[in-house]
Amino acid sequence: MKKNRLKRQIDFIVELDKLKHIFRQTPLINGNRYENDAEHSWHVALMTLLLSEYADAKDTNLPCVVRMLLIHDLVEIDAGDTFVYDEEKNRDKSTRENVAAQRIFSILPTDQAREFRSLWEEFEKRESKEAKFAASMDSLEPLLYNYNTKGSSWKEHRIKSSQVLERNRHIGEASSVLWEYVKNLIADSVAKGYLTE
Repeated sequence: MKKNRLKRQIDFIVELDKLKHIFRQTPLINGNRYENDAEHSWHVALMTLLLSEYADAKDTNLPCVVRMLLIHDLVEIDAGDTFVYDEEKNRDKSTRENVAAQRIFSILPTDQAREFRSLWEEFEKRESKEAKFAASMDSLEPLLYNYNTKGSSWKEHRIKSSQVLERNRHIGEASSVLWEYVKNLIADSVAKGYLTE
């Protein structure tokens, strides 16, 4: 029994290596290549440790948020990264990701598969205070990248400030401080020509 459990856990660990080969639409700040999903997951988890004091709900379960962020993009091993502003690809994103979740999490022993799937679903629903804060970290990171690369992916995809504001409005549900910061960052991006109005 334990031998089979360990094998399934190791198989899952090996499968996770594929996340390093899923590239996002966000270039690294130095501009030499695009960020991969594994880097993104690590970065947003660490951001959570640094910025958790700004969560409006002071009783937010920080370890739960970090766990969500470490697994939230695992489905992209199969489903790929869907650019947040790509309306066409976002139409079937949920279906693709649910199929991926079924396959990927089923590699794990049953109890861990249920736990990981449950955390992933909680993140996707964005109803709990933990999921809301996790989603705010997930959205803040590419904003910081875009700002620090002079709007590189915004410009590449002709994204407008109204789209960025609408897409990131949910940050205010988790942190009024971070939402104010984001609104100022977007306004400054417009002023500097990183974003059009």
